[in-house]
Amino acid sequence: MATGASVSSLIGSTAVHLGRIRVLKEGLGQLSQQSNETGPVVYWMFRDQRLRDNWALIHAVDQANKLNVPVAVAFNLFDSFLGAKARQLGFMLRGLQQLHRDIEDNLHIPFFLFQGEATETIPSFVEECGASLLVTDFSPLRQVRGWKEEITKRVPDSVSIHEVDAHNIVPIWAASDKLEDYARTIRPKIYNQFPDYLTEFPIIKPRTRKWVAPNRVIDWENLIESVVREGAEVPEIDWCEPGEIAALETLMGSKTGFLATRLENYAADRNNPFKPKATSGLSPYLHFGQISAQRCALEARKLRKVYPQAVDKFLDELVVWRELADNFCYYEPHYDSFHGAWDWARTTLLDHAFDKRERIYTIEQLEKAQTADPLWNASQLEMVHYGKMHGYMRMYWAKKILEWTSSPQEAVEIAVYLNDKGFQERPVYGKIRSMTYAGCSRKFNVDGYITYVKKLVRAVKKQKEEILLNSKAKQPAIPN
Repeated sequence: MATGASVSSLIGSTAVHLGRIRVLKEGLGQLSQQSNETGPVVYWMFRDQRLRDNWALIHAVDQANKLNVPVAVAFNLFDSFLGAKARQLGFMLRGLQQLHRDIEDNLHIPFFLFQGEATETIPSFVEECGASLLVTDFSPLRQVRGWKEEITKRVPDSVSIHEVDAHNIVPIWAASDKLEDYARTIRPKIYNQFPDYLTEFPIIKPRTRKWVAPNRVIDWENLIESVVREGAEVPEIDWCEPGEIAALETLMGSKTGFLATRLENYAADRNNPFKPKATSGLSPYLHFGQISAQRCALEARKLRKVYPQAVDKFLDELVVWRELADNFCYYEPHYDSFHGAWDWARTTLLDHAFDKRERIYTIEQLEKAQTADPLWNASQLEMVHYGKMHGYMRMYWAKKILEWTSSPQEAVEIAVYLNDKGFQERPVYGKIRSMTYAGCSRKFNVDGYITYVKKLVRAVKKQKEEILLNSKAKQPAIPN
């Protein structure tokens, strides 16, 4: 696998910083069977689902221009991935529907949607179209990395594969070559490389070399309806409109955009759950790659002279803590289990594994928010019914699961399940810093937050009932 300077010898100059690119496979070059010319470029889009500010797409188009060949985008929809339901898949597919229209209308780049296993569909498409280069974006998750290893084996020897970190501002392998202990250790490594990586994006021009093979029709409406119906256990939410346009409006809109209306008080209010609108609201868009973290950082930095403290805090959350999470998942193979915890944390938790718990709850009780703690219940209900939980409450939520389960291993498993659907030692926690109801009461209006969530849940339930009644009303009457 080639990175950095060694990439230059393999691909030459490019519109993308060479440190952002890794050559997963060096191909021999290929002539398309259809035209006896160099084969096209295919961008397998996965994590960064956007047209604008996408380094992987920029690299794919740049290489296609150099080779004077067409370029296409391919996306593979998995039958199931990490327990995703209607809420996640509906949001993602509606965003992709917009992307499909925009990329074909504005850049004349065809968009292909496949369903099944990416290890089968992507190599098959690469071979079918006679591609010479496969570009993919970066993900630290071991499942995705495993797919890429398998795809590398399955594509013809003539095909090159380039991986581009289009998600992080400083590429994960450039920021650090090891697992970082704390934000304070990775922070200077990231900030010192801002001059190289935190740069403006080049503009992608419409393609003149057209894709020869006919594009496949995508029945988005039926696909989305099917996915939403099958995943109805976790229904869609309506407070967050999917897609790039909505994402940019959430960031920069003049009426409700974060930078224009909420950035000023971000440093002071971001950790107050009773002020939910103090946060950026960008998390869903960042998660699905519908907006670039780099675009968010570039626009925020323009306001640093006006709001220095707020911008610095926002950049720290947006860049340092996000990229620390990627660093953890990339360099720690057990990132989603108890075995991935730091040695000191595992030791102290195991030392206190048999401490008496005042209460033990089942996973069903936790999922339904049936605990004796109204603050925890409110945070769980906020996630279940509203689709997100305030960042400060996530800490309280997770620590209480540790307190209410029979072992730290079970606590991690339940926390992961519910999420995807040195101090004085204390009982159960050991040296893990605890959070209490009383402590939260000193930091923010706990009763106000609980009341806010209750109103939220009532409104969401009422809306669901109205949707159900309208749906039944539209159904044709069954004749006697």
